[in-house]
Amino acid sequence: MNRFVVAEPSKCIGCNTCMAACTEAHKREGLQSHPRLQVTKTWEQTAPILCHHCEDAPCARVCPVDAIQHVDGAIQLDEKICVGCKMCALACPFGAITPSGTSLAGVAGIMTKAPQYSEALDPLLVWDLGVHTVAVKCDLCSFSDDGPACVKSCPTAALYIAGDDGLHDANSTKRETTATQVVKPRLQPVMEGPGA
Repeated sequence: MNRFVVAEPSKCIGCNTCMAACTEAHKREGLQSHPRLQVTKTWEQTAPILCHHCEDAPCARVCPVDAIQHVDGAIQLDEKICVGCKMCALACPFGAITPSGTSLAGVAGIMTKAPQYSEALDPLLVWDLGVHTVAVKCDLCSFSDDGPACVKSCPTAALYIAGDDGLHDANSTKRETTATQVVKPRLQPVMEGPGA
């Protein structure tokens, strides 16, 4: 079984510290600075969405240049090989891969700033002449001996790394949490009229 980062929505406070830590850690390594996880918010909860490092990774199966490989119990993406076709992002069932362009674009030897788009525009729809786009996904900070930066930086310990043992522990924790939650009673309809 592959290792991956588990997000516990009940502990997440939506502070985006994990995204900032991810950006900084990858920027220091000379990789795309786009965060490898995205904090998603609903009315009830917040939680980061990130790569599940699937055993039979659909993203790896569709990559035309084999930039995504199974390495050391994780699904790793080599940004230097990626051609930016966006097939992996389309194949990912969890939406955990995002295309990201370089900050500077060169056309015919002339350097220009890459255009900025509204957050509402899906990155899969963005295309610009001269902007080299590569896929970015969680790599478990494989370059760091300390493990994923998001896990280390989370102030509420809502993120943790899981493998075979970690998944068993995560399932136990979820069962305990679910068992102790207060269940709201359902209201019974009021019957009116004769025979009520």
